[in-house]
Amino acid sequence: MQTEQIRVLVVDDEESITGFIRMGLKAKGYAVETASDGLAGLRCAQSFRPHVVVLDVMMPGMDGLETCREIKRTLGTAVSVILLTAKGDVEDRVHGLDIGADDYMGKPFSFTELLARIQARVRQTHPDRTDVLAAGDFVLDDGSHEVRYRGELLLLTPTEYNLLNHLLINRGLVQSKERLLEKVWGYDFDGEANVVEVYIRQLREKIGDASRSVIRTVRGFGYKVVP
Repeated sequence: MQTEQIRVLVVDDEESITGFIRMGLKAKGYAVETASDGLAGLRCAQSFRPHVVVLDVMMPGMDGLETCREIKRTLGTAVSVILLTAKGDVEDRVHGLDIGADDYMGKPFSFTELLARIQARVRQTHPDRTDVLAAGDFVLDDGSHEVRYRGELLLLTPTEYNLLNHLLINRGLVQSKERLLEKVWGYDFDGEANVVEVYIRQLREKIGDASRSVIRTVRGFGYKVVP
């Protein structure tokens, strides 16, 4: 992925936060624009056409939830929205996801985690930017639907491939069983939730991950790949 082609809009009324994020993302090669309120953010989104919007919920005037709704209405699925919320404000997070936000982070947050979430959203929304995903010892070619691990081709079923693909796209981020069922098996899946455990075990066997150090279980939360 060529990060210099990725556009990120940061909307927050705290200049220290927009400056901090802008400086970090520009250092990584991203194109970045900022706005200090929802209305300015909406205007900027329409002209800048960002791939990702990092959007604070609590702002004067047009708040982040209304801004998110309008950005999604005008730009559609071409843009991903990551909401910044007060750490314990579950209601805002749920409401934000209901109106179309793609992810959320609680304040305060680390830049490293925000960067990982931005990268995950770009890989999810714009897979056409690269067919080949290299992550540690994994090389995933989405064009041929092949995955190599330490140079060896893995013989995967379609479901195993889709599960590993999702984990690699979101590498470093914990994925709950519910989210994996939704993203890999689909909304209408009515089987047993432990099917996720079965397929995780199969993937571990195929890559020789007996120590569970590559596909890690985060107890009480889900799974994540640490390449």
